Amino acid sequence: MPAAAPAALASEVEVLAFDIFGTVVDWHGSLVRELAQTWPQVDGNAFALAWRAGYRPAMARVMSGELGWTLIDDLHRTILDQILPQFGLAHLDEAARQHLNRAWHRLDPWPDAVAGLQRLKSRYLLCTLSNGNLGLLTRMAKRAGLPWDCVLSAEVFRAYKPDPSTYLGVARVFDVPPARVMLVAAHHDDLAAASACGLRTAYVERPLEFGALQIKDVSPQPGNDLHARDLLDLADQLGC
Repeated sequence: MPAAAPAALASEVEVLAFDIFGTVVDWHGSLVRELAQTWPQVDGNAFALAWRAGYRPAMARVMSGELGWTLIDDLHRTILDQILPQFGLAHLDEAARQHLNRAWHRLDPWPDAVAGLQRLKSRYLLCTLSNGNLGLLTRMAKRAGLPWDCVLSAEVFRAYKPDPSTYLGVARVFDVPPARVMLVAAHHDDLAAASACGLRTAYVERPLEFGALQIKDVSPQPGNDLHARDLLDLADQLGC
């Protein structure tokens, strides 16, 4: 689908669907801060990266059929139990493990996120499109003040991104053609999968997604309709 000018997109798009982890919320910084408060002897940067590194392999086990359908909360817990001994935390009891696993519900938004979403909400329907489960995403939104019109998740479609049923599912939920939905994400693979399903796409730069020691390349890549520095910049481009 050829890219349209921002002014044209503003009238063509009705629904903005947002990736969450890394795009709207700072998972790495939030986990590092949580570890610093509770277990300051632990290398929070390494812990956060190790926890996140288990995410795709765990989902792959579900998508291959090795595991039945599993919520991200439960996958996060499986990964957590695996990495705790590496960081000297094998002694944590069940209550402490449950609390730490819920850190994903307590992730802080990027500084521009809430204001940017509020501006975009003045013109568009806003929904999540995340592999996170409904309870996680709802608690996160409540705590962080994220003004969603609707919370959609892999849990709704019983499929993880990049399964086409997730992207096309948003269009079905709102009864619009895929081209009237725009995925907003900080990950090119997510956006490419959405574009292949006929959705519009907006890339958001999050150079610090993996922390200051691992700066992410956020150079523009072909194929996306919009490229924004942050959600406030996206709101500017869409005339909000």
